[in-house]
Amino acid sequence: MNSSNLYKAAVLVAVVGPLIATMYAIYLLWNRAVHWSDITLMLVLYTLVALGVTVGYHRMLTHRSFQPHPVVKFIFLVLGSMALEGPALEWTATHVKHHAQSDREGDPHSPVEGFFHAHLGWLFKDRMADPEIYCRHLLKDPIVMFVSRTFLLWVALSLLIPFAIGGWSGLLWGGLVRIFLAHHVTWSVNSVCHTFGKREFETNDQSRNEWLIGLLAMGEGWHNNHHAFPRSAFHGLHWWQFDLSGYLIWTLERIGLVSDVYRVSPEQLARRSTSTTKKVVVQPEQPVSVTAEQPVPVALD
Repeated sequence: MNSSNLYKAAVLVAVVGPLIATMYAIYLLWNRAVHWSDITLMLVLYTLVALGVTVGYHRMLTHRSFQPHPVVKFIFLVLGSMALEGPALEWTATHVKHHAQSDREGDPHSPVEGFFHAHLGWLFKDRMADPEIYCRHLLKDPIVMFVSRTFLLWVALSLLIPFAIGGWSGLLWGGLVRIFLAHHVTWSVNSVCHTFGKREFETNDQSRNEWLIGLLAMGEGWHNNHHAFPRSAFHGLHWWQFDLSGYLIWTLERIGLVSDVYRVSPEQLARRSTSTTKKVVVQPEQPVSVTAEQPVPVALD
């Protein structure tokens, strides 16, 4: 079996396994064969691991929205790895490529090619981004490289920890069901938030704000905000846009564990708002180019 087929087989197992486990968990729930401790374990681990993806993989590593203490960086990358969404290096490269070519040819997961493709189908196509092109600077980062190379260790721990706490039921709910939920919530940012919802800012893609995904994905559902201001550490730009990831970054800044937190000024908000731009598409302030010779910079506002 070649490497491409081996990768697709691994993805299939990672997708179908948690799905089957979740169907079994629903059966147990229907028959009231579930304890509150199992649900609590699932919610706690889901929250921690989801924050590893949203704060660690996405805002910290991909967009460099803040500078973390090395220990904080390591913890977030380990938690992100436990989501079983791929090593930090590859995840970052793919997301940078998404911003570079969002909803255009070359975008790894645009709903322009169909909702199912954006949500899940893209995983089975050979469209993974090359870190040498899209995030070459991370190849020299020892923390990123160590956590990426030991990815399977953190995946194993993400299953062993709930098993050690809650036995087989803990593994089911805190491991497999939690992975299923984290996967589909994350993929919904690619599919739902490029198809449904509202647009506060004009961008050169189809990104939209969807409040439900905003709640489930720790603030990532304010996706039009994010595409308008990719580097912003805060995706919820108004008080009513709940952004748990942003609140956590703010808290870590207050206690000195992160610094150089990037914020959007009121003037930037006013300049990019659809009410002032009259729906004229505004190109990114720092356009992203894609060439094989030159690495693609992280998408910045």
